[in-house]
Amino acid sequence: MYAIVDVAGQQFKVEEGKKIFVHRLSQDQGETVELDKVLLIDLDGKVIVGEPIINGALVTAKVVEHMRGDKVKVFKKKRRKGYQKLSGHRQDLTQLEIESISEKGVSKKKPADKPAAKVATKEVTEKKTVEKKPAAKVETKKATSAEKVTEKKSSAKTKAKAPVKKTAAKKPVEAKKEGEKKVVKKAPAKKAAAKTTKKSDDNK
Repeated sequence: MYAIVDVAGQQFKVEEGKKIFVHRLSQDQGETVELDKVLLIDLDGKVIVGEPIINGALVTAKVVEHMRGDKVKVFKKKRRKGYQKLSGHRQDLTQLEIESISEKGVSKKKPADKPAAKVATKEVTEKKTVEKKPAAKVETKKATSAEKVTEKKSSAKTKAKAPVKKTAAKKPVEAKKEGEKKVVKKAPAKKAAAKTTKKSDDNK
């Protein structure tokens, strides 16, 4: 019986009682680690493949020790440039001992049901708001159309009354003009009379 597990982005083939080296984990020495990203399980010839993970499958392991891997030397050189560099690296590792492999372990996806309920409530509230908004818009549109009708009627009334006022205003202006003309015609007659009186005085 074996399983293929994804640990920190790397895949490992694990069996009960065997040890593996993985990248450094945050757990302390002696603690147990639950690996829930199980990609494949072989149960004595019966193979179960995940899509991509097997729901409910669980692999438990114990942290044996934290250690560092062997030194890896890295040498760089550019010919005819006088450049060369030598550096080393040691990877931080954690040794795990596999304790058990279970096809139906503790499922960690149960708490995910609560967020689904929250999402449903959000959808209901969004639907309510969407239904209310169009009703408000229709009422405002009706109100604006009624106001436009009243404005059109009032403007039509004012336009009908405007020409009547203009014709009435022309009559007094014409009367004034006629009066002014009469005054202008009488002025020369008075001057002629004045001249005749002056001539009569001179003759005397």
